[in-house]
Amino acid sequence: MKEAIKEAKKGLLKDEVPVGAVLVSQGKIIARAYNKRQEDRDATAHAEIICIKKACKKFKDFRLIDCELYVTLEPCLMCFGAILNARIKKVYFGASINKEGSIDCEEIIARAELNHKCEIEKGLFEEECSNLVSDYFKSKRKKIKEVL
Repeated sequence: MKEAIKEAKKGLLKDEVPVGAVLVSQGKIIARAYNKRQEDRDATAHAEIICIKKACKKFKDFRLIDCELYVTLEPCLMCFGAILNARIKKVYFGASINKEGSIDCEEIIARAELNHKCEIEKGLFEEECSNLVSDYFKSKRKKIKEVL
């Protein structure tokens, strides 16, 4: 998770929402990424999606069966769909989304009739991961108030 946090901090330096992801296979990092939505002007340029794309290209396959994904923030619905489609074995994440009305990863696994299910472990370095995101948005709100 420390490597995913490093990726999130890279994104923070580029004024991206600080989310980082690292994909591991057999104990080795095979792909890493941070959010690039602003940089790429792409709504789908989430850390998880970029990381999965890099790994698929490296393995020349969309199936990442024995891989584990470490991500600083709970994956959104789009990213979790990509995780399931890539057949990723396990997802570790730091901070939970905790937005009213949002569906969490465990609810998706429990409710959906899926041909692939992955394990989920949440709360790794939770405080550090949560602070990265909340401090980022506090800073954004402060800048907006200064302009107004």
